[in-house]
Amino acid sequence: MNDSHYCPHTPEEIQEMLSAIGVASVEELFAPIPAELRATTFNIPPGMSEFETFSRMQEIAGENSQGMTHFIGGGFYDHIIPSVVDHLANRSEFYTAYTPYQPECSQGTLQALFEYQTAICRLTGLDVSNASLYDGGTACAEAAMMALRVTGRNKIVLDCCVSPFSRQVLKTYLFNLDVEIIEIAPLNGLLDRSALAAVLDDSVAAVLIQNPNFFGSIEDFSALAEQVHGVGALLIGSVYPISLGILKSPGEIGIDIAVGDGQSLGNPLSFGGPSFGFIAAKKTFIRNMPGRIVGETVDRNGTRGYVLTLQAREQHIKRHKATSNICSNQGLCALRGLIFLSSVGKEGLADLAGLNRDKAEYAKAALSEISGVTLLQAAVTFNEFTLVLPKNAAAVVAGLLELGIAAGVPLGQYYAGLENCLVVTVTEKRTKKEIDLFAKELEVALCN
Repeated sequence: MNDSHYCPHTPEEIQEMLSAIGVASVEELFAPIPAELRATTFNIPPGMSEFETFSRMQEIAGENSQGMTHFIGGGFYDHIIPSVVDHLANRSEFYTAYTPYQPECSQGTLQALFEYQTAICRLTGLDVSNASLYDGGTACAEAAMMALRVTGRNKIVLDCCVSPFSRQVLKTYLFNLDVEIIEIAPLNGLLDRSALAAVLDDSVAAVLIQNPNFFGSIEDFSALAEQVHGVGALLIGSVYPISLGILKSPGEIGIDIAVGDGQSLGNPLSFGGPSFGFIAAKKTFIRNMPGRIVGETVDRNGTRGYVLTLQAREQHIKRHKATSNICSNQGLCALRGLIFLSSVGKEGLADLAGLNRDKAEYAKAALSEISGVTLLQAAVTFNEFTLVLPKNAAAVVAGLLELGIAAGVPLGQYYAGLENCLVVTVTEKRTKKEIDLFAKELEVALCN
């Protein structure tokens, strides 16, 4: 209370408030807090006008922008967001909408979510989608629990080419359950199919793979789907939605449950969130879908309407019978994904995916020509690829950050023995000039 000049109350008023809560002084009020943790002054600045406050907030926000050129991916991507996404998603009808428990009051929200589900089904080539999940990591966990319920088994085989962030979330979800998780170590940035075959039997509920994987590699898992189905297990695929503009859809591959993070569909990076997770599956598994599903129906007059349906949530049924303890969805972020997909369109998504691939191929060629730099593997990639550097990748990245280049994701903290490996991401926003500058500065950094 040293800055009493800024305190709006008189000493008498302060004492009266202290007496009302049963303490004699401010010191007694804060006695439970160790002395070394107490502030000696509140250091409250003088009041500011609205204009001054806004200017100060802009100044603080400006400290976050360092003019970085981003070659970082690993699940969060720097894509262009069409202006129509902000324009429509920021309408008050959407961003102030609450949970649509009363369908007669929520037809707009429900229809938007129904259309979102339709878009996700078309994107993944699968039959059913829910109204979204929290993020890609929880979507992987929810898919694994779906497989456990569907098969009645208790073993999940996890390809470690799946994002380490998603794997961590999945293992946390299943930690206290009677579930065995078998992890298959990567083989040069690809699924070790021999190691998988050695553990795949009729006790496995599901195999979880990612395509493109965390190293950026693309594999055709069609034969794997047949192999997994041959032992009565399910194949879960985590996918990068932009890549589906040119890659086989999960449905075409034979994947039973497709999941992913929707950040790349019209949602800004925003320091890692918020975003939304999507999940789609074959119709056979619809009653094991987590969260909410919006259905289309007609009222007694034959007028089209939308309702929440198949609500196997803990708010509606016995807790032990619920399919998920996630009781909500990322409605506004999912809406942004719908607007993005609708504005880009099928052909536009293919063009966008092709642009990402082509720019990444240019960068891959330019960077791998640097002396001492090689590619981890010769696999086909989309817009991410893994370089092997002659130096510790984390140290190289730290040096390039000072030059305004966010060079990628060093793999050493996630995979033992890959300390010199760097995952580089190139989206449609990266220009030839930026890629050439990156190659030039990387070469200099490796020579020093």
